[in-house]
Amino acid sequence: STISKNSLETSLLQLECHFTWTLLKQHVSLESLEETIVDHIKFVTESKIIDYNILSYVCHLKNSNEEGLRNLKKAEEAVQKLYPGEIARRSLVTWGNYAWIYYHMQRYEEAQTYVSKVENSCKKLSSTAHGKIQLPEIYAEQGWASLRFGSNYFKRAKICFENALKSEPDNPDFNAGYAIAMYRLENLAERYCEEKSPCLEALKHALELNPKDTTIMALLALELQQLKRVNEGERYIEEALQITPDFPVFLRYAAKFYRKKGDVNQAVEILKKALALTPKSVFLHHQLGLCYRFKIFQLKRTGYTPQQEVENLVQLAIFHFKTVIDKKPTFVSAHSDLANTYALGKRYEEAEEVFQEVLQRNNISCGEKQEIYFHYGNFQQFHMNSESKAIKYYIEGLKMEKDSYGRKKCREAVETLLEQKIKSTLGGATDFGTLGLVHKLNGEKQKAIECYEKAIALDPNSEEYQNALFELQLSI
Repeated sequence: STISKNSLETSLLQLECHFTWTLLKQHVSLESLEETIVDHIKFVTESKIIDYNILSYVCHLKNSNEEGLRNLKKAEEAVQKLYPGEIARRSLVTWGNYAWIYYHMQRYEEAQTYVSKVENSCKKLSSTAHGKIQLPEIYAEQGWASLRFGSNYFKRAKICFENALKSEPDNPDFNAGYAIAMYRLENLAERYCEEKSPCLEALKHALELNPKDTTIMALLALELQQLKRVNEGERYIEEALQITPDFPVFLRYAAKFYRKKGDVNQAVEILKKALALTPKSVFLHHQLGLCYRFKIFQLKRTGYTPQQEVENLVQLAIFHFKTVIDKKPTFVSAHSDLANTYALGKRYEEAEEVFQEVLQRNNISCGEKQEIYFHYGNFQQFHMNSESKAIKYYIEGLKMEKDSYGRKKCREAVETLLEQKIKSTLGGATDFGTLGLVHKLNGEKQKAIECYEKAIALDPNSEEYQNALFELQLSI
């Protein structure tokens, strides 16, 4: 009856589970997320419940609710095996997901059964709760799910783990989640030039509680490398290689460490080993592509470039980057990586095509768009020999106000290019006018005024420069 459907909907919204945590599918590539979780289940036994729960939600998002139910059954089996004494407490998220999936399948009686199971368990566990209960492991589970759904959710993940830690400050799992969230937030802050939240202490604390957690070891090593403490970092990588020589999640970070250190051959060895274990991993394909592209630059720097070898490396890099963007179209920077590799192989039409596809998207973040403008400007400047187009796209990146790594690179590139032009040709009005615009977009009003004055001296009839100057003088 419709009444029960309305009251059912109200109860469903009270549940704490993946369906009420607003994890939106436009922020992920479902196929690659599913593969990541399936790989994780294969190699990490202790988080099976959490993995099967989120997998059921991903199946629902892919419109395979039957498959979702099968994963919830596996989550229940894992609960019985791991927590035979606390079945109700450890099943609340699973039962909530059951209720939602049955609801979406229009099997309302079964949905109601699971809603009641959750409500009754919550009443037993806490006198005040209805379908909502503030359990630390539920906060943590929301934290892990948030980490899986990408950078839009990292801040939320941090808050979830903080909430979990309030009641269990020394829980190793919650500390690991908190440290990973902090590490990812710090990497994000770097891309957006924001205030960094140092994650070193969080990683060290998590490792004290989890001395055998090689994922934490690897992130700690990468953080130390970032802080120029490479040798200290490498000791952690070497120790972790002894503990889990065959754990792909660790191996991918170890490879990243060696690639950043410049030891690309070591990185490639590790990545190939990891790829044999998890052949579908987008992260591994991306890292391999970066390694092969790095090798191309290495060869070009020696001045002696064996054509065949360069072509082989270009082919390899392209293969891996294409695999990445096919599996994970939302991975925007991998598109620039692919386009730049096409350009290195002098395959300019294909490079142009990849750039245009991303430039025409309207659902990508400001920082990603600015990075694309920077790479596309570089492509125009260094491969297409079009300085005017390069300048145009660098400035597009600057016009987007948000501070980011991409914006900073656009600014440096366009200033360098204009200053070179001014030096070499003694500067036409257009060059000074454009540099004036660049300074204006950077909020450097005095420098902008000087440039516009030089432009007007060279081109006294330009209304554009006079108006720009007039506006600036008014605003000071």
